[in-house]
Amino acid sequence: MNETSQLGFALLGLLHQQPMSGYDLRKVFTTTAMAGFSDSPGAIYPALNRLAKGGLVRGAVEKTGSLRTRRVFANTPAGTAALKAWLELPVTRQDVVRGVDLLLLRFAFMDQTLGPVQSTRFLKEFVAAIESYIAELRQFHNLYGNSMPTSGRLAFECGLQQNASYLKWAQSSIAVYQKRKGTK
Repeated sequence: MNETSQLGFALLGLLHQQPMSGYDLRKVFTTTAMAGFSDSPGAIYPALNRLAKGGLVRGAVEKTGSLRTRRVFANTPAGTAALKAWLELPVTRQDVVRGVDLLLLRFAFMDQTLGPVQSTRFLKEFVAAIESYIAELRQFHNLYGNSMPTSGRLAFECGLQQNASYLKWAQSSIAVYQKRKGTK
């Protein structure tokens, strides 16, 4: 799992949803917010090959209606296990400080892979980590905000507001899960 890249985990998550060709995967990356992880064939195909060499995915050649063939990839049991292990990682302060996009990618694959209980657990860990980080940011702002250059202070406040927005989203997401649990 340590050798699997962020792009590799994104591919495992997508392939857990359904088998896809490299071209199909590229379309997902180019037409969704996942473009930040890569939409380059120069990254996607080598990542698929690394996953295949690692035994995490397998590709099968399919004939199409034309003369072309296409290779369709699917997760192996080892690939599904690696995806689950990645999704089950705890949310850390470092994740919140440096990798919210990666946390949101993990969350996007949780319901289908781990279920709503694990999704809610993740959100609660996210809330705890980001609340702590926001408190640190506010303390820093209170101590040094007035002495910062205006542009620096405003940029800092933007980051603070962005983290507060993530917190609000996570709290409202927990409420959605709780409401669903109550209606079943």
